[in-house]
Amino acid sequence: MIKSMTGFGSAKGAVGELEISVEVKSVNNRYQDVSVRMPRSFLFAEEAVKSAVGRHISRGKVDVFINVDSSRADGMNVKVNESLLRGYVEAIRHISDEYGLDCDLTAVSASRFPDILSVEKKELDADAISEGIAAVTEQALADFDAMRLREGKKLCSDVMDKLETISSLVSTIEQESPKTVEAYRNRLREKMSELLTSADVDENRILAEAAIYADRIAVDEETVRLRSHMSQLRSMLSGASPIGRKIDFLIQEFNREANTIGSKCQNSDIAHLVVELKSEIEKIREQIQNIE
Repeated sequence: MIKSMTGFGSAKGAVGELEISVEVKSVNNRYQDVSVRMPRSFLFAEEAVKSAVGRHISRGKVDVFINVDSSRADGMNVKVNESLLRGYVEAIRHISDEYGLDCDLTAVSASRFPDILSVEKKELDADAISEGIAAVTEQALADFDAMRLREGKKLCSDVMDKLETISSLVSTIEQESPKTVEAYRNRLREKMSELLTSADVDENRILAEAAIYADRIAVDEETVRLRSHMSQLRSMLSGASPIGRKIDFLIQEFNREANTIGSKCQNSDIAHLVVELKSEIEKIREQIQNIE
């Protein structure tokens, strides 16, 4: 099933004590263009996020918004300089024993000695956090893909309807084209009858002229190719791989055949049909700009 290039998805999750929220949105673009916005202190996870996006999206302008709430996380460690504290205690006990002084040392008083306690920010486990953020991103992308599939289904239905209209127009053109040749043959016979004094008109010459004219305005090749293109487009729409660019190229072929039919037609009715045909092709071209 085809997917639309436009969509939105979101998800929330936790990585340890970190609360993660991810939003993904996209709009049309010829190529894949991914932009990730997240707190600077977590930029180490950006590549993991882009890799996750790349597994789901082949083209489109994609914005990924990541918010990390660390308010519940204990981000500080208090460390004790054990060797230095041991040195202080031994020195104080030596003073007490050596000089007969009271040793009123307590944990609180010992902690006040210089450099005994230090406060350090906890180091982040970059790999675990990157993996966690990527997992939440995958959930957001799953929600994102579900929306794109719904939109893609609508696009597919609309394009199929327009293909039916094009098929009907092509059938009408195929029916009207021989009438043009017959009308030309009749006009040619009338003119030759008027110009020639003899009542006898060379029917073979009329047939030969009509055959040359018919060959010049014949659109059989173009209509056959158009039907082949329509069949190919239907097959593409039922596929699963990204096909937006391929359909774009195919629609150019639609236009090429329609233009050739328009240049050959010598009938105002067929000319009107060609205008409608090109209008439907243009509507499809506009719609496929939304297909991934």
